[in-house]
Amino acid sequence: MALPKKVVERLTLNLKRYQTILADAKNRDISESDTVVILADMLAELLGYKKYLEITTEFAIRGTYVDLAVKVGDDVRFLVEVKAINIDLKENHVKQAIDYGANHGIEWVVLTNGAVWQFYKIHFDKPIDKSLIFEVDLLQTTAKNTQLIECFGNLSREGFTQSSMTAFYQQQQATSKYSIGALLTTEAVLLTIKKELKKLSPTSKIEDDFLKNLLLTDVIKRELIEGEQATAAIELIKKCARAQARLKAKAVIQ
Repeated sequence: MALPKKVVERLTLNLKRYQTILADAKNRDISESDTVVILADMLAELLGYKKYLEITTEFAIRGTYVDLAVKVGDDVRFLVEVKAINIDLKENHVKQAIDYGANHGIEWVVLTNGAVWQFYKIHFDKPIDKSLIFEVDLLQTTAKNTQLIECFGNLSREGFTQSSMTAFYQQQQATSKYSIGALLTTEAVLLTIKKELKKLSPTSKIEDDFLKNLLLTDVIKRELIEGEQATAAIELIKKCARAQARLKAKAVIQ
């Protein structure tokens, strides 16, 4: 999505300023409640939401309150679960954030300690599932990071729509390191690699199983082929392949 120039400029300028604020807060080891204060300011000054109208700490979910909710009119756009700036974000924090969203039917959730931001999409399946769309440490990146600007731009008051958020989610899925890792062992990619290797050694006979095993054991990082995100990437590629096969079959019938 092409973001308005004023949004990009606002994000770039304020991200740089908040990097200084967050670094100072980290050094002072501020509390969770003080981190929430900074986050509310960031939602207003970076993302453009009206601080006293569209950012609330009074959003109740089953008898408890989420740290921050961003609400424009009657539409709750996303929830923000906040931890103190020196608290490492862990799986139980993720579950807490996802539960808040799931219990209120809100599919976009941010988990953050101010410096590290994790942005999730909730899938309302049985059971409830989630995808990590984007993660960034604001203290370890540049304020001109294009992915960061795009993510925050989609979350901004001007940029947020369900269609733009879905498109960003799909783009992040398709270009994730896990998707690339999974693609490297598909038949189409193996065939291409074999053709290029044939140019290097015309008399060699390279079997698919040998090449695939070489990629999995010596080329691709283990973290990209094992675990929840790797499995999700493999399933995404299989799903897309099945969809393409159905389209081809339908074209043949017609």
